Amino acid sequence: MPRSHQRRPALIHVATADLDVLDVLHALSDPTRMIITRTLYDDPERACGTFPVEVAPSTLSHHFRVLREAGVIHQREEGNRRLTTLRRADLDERFPGLLDAIVSAYDRRSGEGG
Repeated sequence: MPRSHQRRPALIHVATADLDVLDVLHALSDPTRMIITRTLYDDPERACGTFPVEVAPSTLSHHFRVLREAGVIHQREEGNRRLTTLRRADLDERFPGLLDAIVSAYDRRSGEGG
């Protein structure tokens, strides 16, 4: 089958009840993943190639996988695009205030903010 007709593997997302705080903290410990998360904090949904990071596509895919498997983001296919959202409600349900605290600390350190 030609590559353009092959389906990508199904995306795996951890259930809200199975979110682990150590996995979330590990995922958010990387500067590139924190930029992705901070971007989604203000912008509810983005296509994968539209994040303000300067990394190779394969590296970006790795960062998305780490965030997705930790339960920080949700991704869905729409045609040939993959759209990414922050699992803010799920994170707040499981760890109230954690995401806000991490983003606040990131903003103070980086001088950013929304």
